[in-house]
Amino acid sequence: MNGMPEDSARPRVAFYGDDFTGSVDVLLQFARRGWTARLFVGRPSEAELAAAAATNDVVGIAGVARSLPTDAIEAEVGPALDLLLSVDPDIVQYKACSTADSSPTVGSLGRVLEVARERFAGVAPILFAQPDFGRYTAFGNHFAAERGTVYRLDRQPTMSRHPSTPMHESDLVEHLRRQTSLPLAGLPFTQYPLPGEPELRVRARTSDPTPGTAPQNGATSEDEDHPLAARIRESGAAGLVLDALDEGHLRVVGEALQSLPRPVFAIGSGGLSHAVAISDPREVDPIPARGSETGPVLVVSGSRSAATRRQADHAAASGWLVRPLSLARGPLDDVVAALAAGRSVVLTSDDADAHGMDNVLAAVAEASAEAVRAALPHTRRVIIAGGDTSSRVTGLLGVTSLSIAANPWANVVLLRAHADSPEVDGIELLLKGGQVGDDDLFEAIRAL
Repeated sequence: MNGMPEDSARPRVAFYGDDFTGSVDVLLQFARRGWTARLFVGRPSEAELAAAAATNDVVGIAGVARSLPTDAIEAEVGPALDLLLSVDPDIVQYKACSTADSSPTVGSLGRVLEVARERFAGVAPILFAQPDFGRYTAFGNHFAAERGTVYRLDRQPTMSRHPSTPMHESDLVEHLRRQTSLPLAGLPFTQYPLPGEPELRVRARTSDPTPGTAPQNGATSEDEDHPLAARIRESGAAGLVLDALDEGHLRVVGEALQSLPRPVFAIGSGGLSHAVAISDPREVDPIPARGSETGPVLVVSGSRSAATRRQADHAAASGWLVRPLSLARGPLDDVVAALAAGRSVVLTSDDADAHGMDNVLAAVAEASAEAVRAALPHTRRVIIAGGDTSSRVTGLLGVTSLSIAANPWANVVLLRAHADSPEVDGIELLLKGGQVGDDDLFEAIRAL
């Protein structure tokens, strides 16, 4: 941290991602600013995490909490937070979706905050804004862009009608209050330090000292607290929703997080990761714009969003084979033949027959993983659409960890899969959230 000696034995940030696509976004935000990172698929052993923490600035666990019922949150998130704390990070981020996907019954962020309160002292900053991704928070109200138009979250076409966590409230404090009885508050950007204010030293990070004891880790009594950090500390809330409309706001938030007593627990989107990273950037070579693999692309989709359907329709118009994914695990001869001939394929689930199935998500994931395994002799490039589907399919394929292979543009990331199976090890993956990407995304990836 600024003013603090480097310690190579522990990471500066450890995070739990509540789905895989969001976890990948954290990797990208830090990699762009020169921070090294490693993402594990599911919980690693304590020894595996410690080994990664010794050589990386950031370590993460890609999980599935966003799709879990509230009564299953503690069993998923609690052990993950304990594991992350074992490597003594400065900041622990619970990576949540930039559209605050959650409800009292599914993916409850309120329950996450309750689980964290058993392990962390102090106020938990909460930041969903991600301006470069069209997500903004002003006076606690959240806004999200879709197809070039910025909507209040409860009026955004996709999130207002989300099948599992529809957003009926744009005020994030009110949204979260429906999920927990813990005290919550918001801090508007009008209370942030102004750009022209004198820069304050970032206070050396320590645990809250016992009254009357000297500061630790090199801090002195003259070290001044960051003004936003002071306001966070003084809020008295369990969780504090923070505004952000631009890069300047993110930088101030990142500096504040780095001056709070460690370990800090924070909930937030890739915008929060961005905030921490830009407060202490490093020199770095640009991330490659294209991966090393070529040839046809297989898309397996568990997403039922309108954006993914438009992408599939555009692919069909570009000559791809596009058909429903058979949840009954039907024959894949046409898929294999198309890929063998160099023709790319999209298998959709928005029109798949799910009649009589108790767990459609599990069926989609299993059918998708089977399709990927059948396709691998003929392609090494796979797109998995849908955050919940991505997490399950990568697990079913035996992927153990992921690294960045390329960043073609914006927030689109190609990943290299690491697995014990030689058939899966090294394949390039794009894990795509349902709302992510322009209509021509699939064809643009194929053309790389």
